[in-house]
Amino acid sequence: MAAVIHPGTAAVLRHFRYDHLPEDLQEVSKPFHDLAHQLAETLSGPEVTRALGDLWDAKNWAVVARVAQDEGATG
Repeated sequence: MAAVIHPGTAAVLRHFRYDHLPEDLQEVSKPFHDLAHQLAETLSGPEVTRALGDLWDAKNWAVVARVAQDEGATG
């Protein structure tokens, strides 16, 4: 049986999409996507929504780090 995910949590999960990113950034973003979905499927309550928000911030900083790394390698 699939877990029932609160609509608010489902809305946050949409921010973890990575298919629109270039392949090198998908590699960075995908583990965060996978963890976000695992958390949403196994936990509930306002705390999981807060955890997802913090995870989204971490994912964004990881993507920024990859972009900066790539720019440093080519610039």
